[in-house]
Amino acid sequence: MRTTELVTCPREPADRLGPVAVRAAVHRWLRLIAADAELAPYLIGVDRRWLAALLAARLDAALRGMRQGPDDGPGDAGPVLGGPLRSPLTGEQCWRVLDYLAAALWSLDLPAATVVHAQRAVAGLLRG
Repeated sequence: MRTTELVTCPREPADRLGPVAVRAAVHRWLRLIAADAELAPYLIGVDRRWLAALLAARLDAALRGMRQGPDDGPGDAGPVLGGPLRSPLTGEQCWRVLDYLAAALWSLDLPAATVVHAQRAVAGLLRG
């Protein structure tokens, strides 16, 4: 093997992130939300496996640059945090959830543009 094959080359964020890395980022993100005293009550009664799978699918599609299908729009699922008895997240709470997403993705050393693209992809899931 030649030494030039060992040199790392810059890759696209989608090349660096596989499904395992995306799931790890989602779990880190959900842990940050659960640790927030104001946001944690919104997770009560929510199927966290379903939520993690939904968020991982949305993030994976966003980070790979895939377009959403007609049945997979951001508002189709309704709000993902809180149950029928809770009011939807306030604007400040939505921003905080998106900031936690940025923190989870930033730890993967992704470019800022990729983090913003991912935030936009999941922002519709937070609104009621």
